[in-house]
Amino acid sequence: MQASIISIGDELLVGQVVNTNASFIANELNKIGIYVKSIITIGDNESDIIQTFQEFFSKNDIVIVTGGLGPTHDDITKKVVCEFFGVNLKRDEAVEENIKRILSYRNIKWNRAAEEQSYVPEDCKIIKNNLGTAAGFLFERNNKFFIVMPGVPYEMQDMMSNYVIPFLGSIITGEQIIHKTLRTTGITEAALSDLIGPVDKFLINDGIISSTLAFLPSPLGVNLRISVKSVNKENAQKVLDKIEKEIRKKTEEYIYGINDEELEAVIGKILISKKITISVAESCTGGLIANRLTNVSGSSQYFDRGVVAYSNRSKVELLGVDESLIQKYGAVSEEVAKAMAEGIRKISASGIGISTTGIAGPTGGTKEKPVGLVWIGYSDDKNTFAIKNFYGNDRLLIKIRGSQAALNLVRLKLSGKEIK
Repeated sequence: MQASIISIGDELLVGQVVNTNASFIANELNKIGIYVKSIITIGDNESDIIQTFQEFFSKNDIVIVTGGLGPTHDDITKKVVCEFFGVNLKRDEAVEENIKRILSYRNIKWNRAAEEQSYVPEDCKIIKNNLGTAAGFLFERNNKFFIVMPGVPYEMQDMMSNYVIPFLGSIITGEQIIHKTLRTTGITEAALSDLIGPVDKFLINDGIISSTLAFLPSPLGVNLRISVKSVNKENAQKVLDKIEKEIRKKTEEYIYGINDEELEAVIGKILISKKITISVAESCTGGLIANRLTNVSGSSQYFDRGVVAYSNRSKVELLGVDESLIQKYGAVSEEVAKAMAEGIRKISASGIGISTTGIAGPTGGTKEKPVGLVWIGYSDDKNTFAIKNFYGNDRLLIKIRGSQAALNLVRLKLSGKEIK
């Protein structure tokens, strides 16, 4: 089955809002084997919306629409949907009760906007909005499905998870596509490609089953997305597993997770299993490592503390760094990175101490220490060392890449792998 996604809203076209909805929906559909053929963004214009509905619904098994379901004058999606399907609006008691529940929770009185939201199109299935007042709708026509949801991301995501994906998963027929993403870090796209070698040696495309491998680089690393298409899902899974095995033979040391796994979550599981705690001392990354570690539920089991020691004085006062090291080698140096990592480990009595010190720019660089230079320190009860890195000249990317490298250093040490 194939689908198209339509995002509606002038705010998306003028750049005021980033369209994260389309990527989320596409990812969820791909997970259950539905091929996304196209994605389009259009404004709040009735004729454009109608034309897009006609074109996309004639060419796809599934069309998913988001946006324009609010109660204001520029929210016209509900009206246009009724026109497209030749139905009227009707007041729905269940929708009304849900709106009253939402308003009561927010301590808001029933109002004109709520009255407007209680009207929904006839002859469709209603998708309950657990988090907002705009209901979603599902129309079925000639074994095709037209789904409309609000543009508020968390409301749409809740509908996708609790209704849309379970429903679509139950009616999938014909050719399906399955995916698996291997998440790598610490290696460039070109180097990873060289390591893997010619992909035609392990990809299968025999007319019955087709497979692809996509390289998806980002500041955090390179994702390897394996895709297999077949009418037989079991056979497709076997092929995918075989391809994954071949890739892992050559790249295992760089793979830290699969699909949506984040590096900080992977590290958390290892720290819990080994009953090790960690603390971080950050300068150039400004607390980003601590932020990422504590984004993981349950991180209090292994994360003790994080210190942002940005100034030289704070490195001395908070971490116990010998001031003479800073005077002799500079704050951005191997010696200071090691002292910071060891200092935070000892002060916190943690099993592992991590540190970062670097030049994020755009000013402050020299010929000997250019913008993008980052030292990452590591300390445990057996050894203390620091590694030198260069991350370009973009301040935010330097912070992102520095935090990723620091976390990956922890992963490698905990896994007993070689530090390069």
